[in-house]
Amino acid sequence: MKTGLVKTFAVVLLAVVLLLVNFLASRLPVRGDLTAGRIYTLSPGTRALLGKIEEPITLRLYATRGVEGLPVSYKNYADRVEEMLRAYVRAAGGRLTLETISPAADTPEEEKAQAAGLQPQQVPGTGEPFYLGLVVTQADQQKSLAAFSPEREELIEYDVSSLLHSVQQLNKPKLGVFTRLPLAGEPFNMMQQRRPTPPQLLIEEWKRSYDVVTVDADFTTLPTGLDALAVLHPAGIKPAQEFAIDQFLLSGKPVLVAVDPSSTHFKRQGGQQAMFGGGSPDVSSNLPTLFPAYGITYDTAQVVGDDALATQVNAGNGQIARMPVWLSLTATNLNAATPATAQLKSLLLIEAGAVTVEARDGREVTPLLESSATAGTVPGFTLQFSQPDDIGRSLVAGTVKKNLAVLVRGPFATAFPNGGPAADGTVPAAGTPPADLRKSGTSTLVVITDSDWLLDDFSVRRQSIFGQEMIQPLNDNLFFGSNLVDFLAGSPDLIALRGKRSAQRPFEVVAKMEADAQKQFNAKLAALETRISEVQTKLSELQGKSPDGGRLVATPEVLKTIEEFQAQELAMRRERRDIRRALREGIDALETKLLVINLLATPVLLGFFGLWFARHRKHAA
Repeated sequence: MKTGLVKTFAVVLLAVVLLLVNFLASRLPVRGDLTAGRIYTLSPGTRALLGKIEEPITLRLYATRGVEGLPVSYKNYADRVEEMLRAYVRAAGGRLTLETISPAADTPEEEKAQAAGLQPQQVPGTGEPFYLGLVVTQADQQKSLAAFSPEREELIEYDVSSLLHSVQQLNKPKLGVFTRLPLAGEPFNMMQQRRPTPPQLLIEEWKRSYDVVTVDADFTTLPTGLDALAVLHPAGIKPAQEFAIDQFLLSGKPVLVAVDPSSTHFKRQGGQQAMFGGGSPDVSSNLPTLFPAYGITYDTAQVVGDDALATQVNAGNGQIARMPVWLSLTATNLNAATPATAQLKSLLLIEAGAVTVEARDGREVTPLLESSATAGTVPGFTLQFSQPDDIGRSLVAGTVKKNLAVLVRGPFATAFPNGGPAADGTVPAAGTPPADLRKSGTSTLVVITDSDWLLDDFSVRRQSIFGQEMIQPLNDNLFFGSNLVDFLAGSPDLIALRGKRSAQRPFEVVAKMEADAQKQFNAKLAALETRISEVQTKLSELQGKSPDGGRLVATPEVLKTIEEFQAQELAMRRERRDIRRALREGIDALETKLLVINLLATPVLLGFFGLWFARHRKHAA
């Protein structure tokens, strides 16, 4: 009896110890991240950003709890968001505090959530509202993330860090824009009979978040106080202007460059000017001094063509053709780990070029946009006189992907080692001691080999409904432009962030079983459809031979054919049921095994530990 009491007491004591250890572990400031991809481990960029917080910041997480019908997956996602925010609080050293609020319907908490700009979501089936958003407050500044979305789970850290950075900005960042494109709109041109055009939507989007400063076309020095610079189709750029861009980049400020081997906008404009005796503008653009010095290779004479990404266009006379130099990029062509391109689904580039970047010490090169592996190139000057089919026939397929846009981050050496050029464009002789920046620390440069994607013509459709202009996006070009500038004009610490892996870990074996069975099912179904088509063709032939004006005559031959068809269809339906049943049985068996393993793993391990402990004590005694 005494032995039994001792054992019972030992078990109770062990349970108390486990609870105590769990309680103490939850209070410790140290955590271990054993997830694949280390999704709860903050990046160095985030830690650097947290170290720069000067005044305390309050995080208010609005996460509705206890709503009937809310999917378990969403509850788990809310827990992951909260755990990530707690990681921020632990890393901030007292500069962050976290409050969690569960706003129920028609409560003061819901009113506060709505006043802060949070967006309610609806429970499937019941339509009851629930919230999962974040409000960040520092002094009298407040910013909010309207709703966390499971689709952006990989970017939780980037979204939260961006919000923390933005709430500390008292003024809009300054974005300098140097371009030959009519992004700001064009007035009426009487000589060319060209109608006025409104500002492009992209520049309007930029103005919402940034103080956009237009850089004069003949500038020699950049405006002061710029936080980022966009150089868009710099056709005919002068050495002194390249020097100003070089020094801006070397100062550590980010630069976005969009060059183009074949600008469709200027080709169209050149055709109009030729009618009035004007000269053709430059349809290609380049940074001829900066690119070679930075180890960037880009050919203004070659345009990328890709049959795998060809866009359907109107070839005239009601004919639709595939244009291989109009590249319809999908998610597989976009870098899913970089916030600028993650979550985008489609982009359209018009007659883009290809860019390669030389590997140099301390420099990181990240492809943003890529072609397929079979892409080739065609001379740009031939495009204006070729039909889409001709371009496709002349295109020689390649074997490797081509970079259409790249992010280069790291140290840059100046392209003007002897100092800046004089006003007449002459470069100082070697040995002249320059008083300019010679090398950067960590700088960021984005190069895109197309400029037409910036224009409304290739990104949106404008239409008027009852006198109200409606904008319909044709692709994600606008979002790409906004993401890029948000990415570059934010804190340099944000640029270093990358998307993390999702916490959702799919059952790969189950998924493979389903895919294999579905493939078998599709093959069987395709065979059935083929046989149905053959039978229908035979019936049509028999009908065409009938003597009474095409009416189907129920001859013995026709009846036999119909019976064969019905028997085949019945057999195929039976096979389909068998495949589905086998699929379901296999998956159910695997799920049962996984369930048993999950349920028994902990007790079995504890049992083994108990036996080992008892045996160890016995030997010790």
